[in-house]
Amino acid sequence: MSSAFRERVVEVVAALGAGEVVSYGDVAAQAGRPGAARGVGAVLGASEGLPWWRVVMADGRLAPGKERAQARLLRAEGVDVDQGRVRRTRDGAASRARR
Repeated sequence: MSSAFRERVVEVVAALGAGEVVSYGDVAAQAGRPGAARGVGAVLGASEGLPWWRVVMADGRLAPGKERAQARLLRAEGVDVDQGRVRRTRDGAASRARR
């Protein structure tokens, strides 16, 4: 994985606002590497200080093994999380991760 990709993933995720939810694939595409969703997960797992909880699977499911923490953080930002899946963002719109 290139350092340019890592840097771009960090930029994309750092720019997410409270209550904004995107998929790993969305981040990969915005970082210039469509299809590199797993790479995004690797970057998030190795980075501190990023709002990792705002990134979910394409179907809205939360990060495996981090569901409780991620759900708590998302709910604090007004995101509707139900049964381990993002349902709606704080503004009532469907999450971009579910499109």
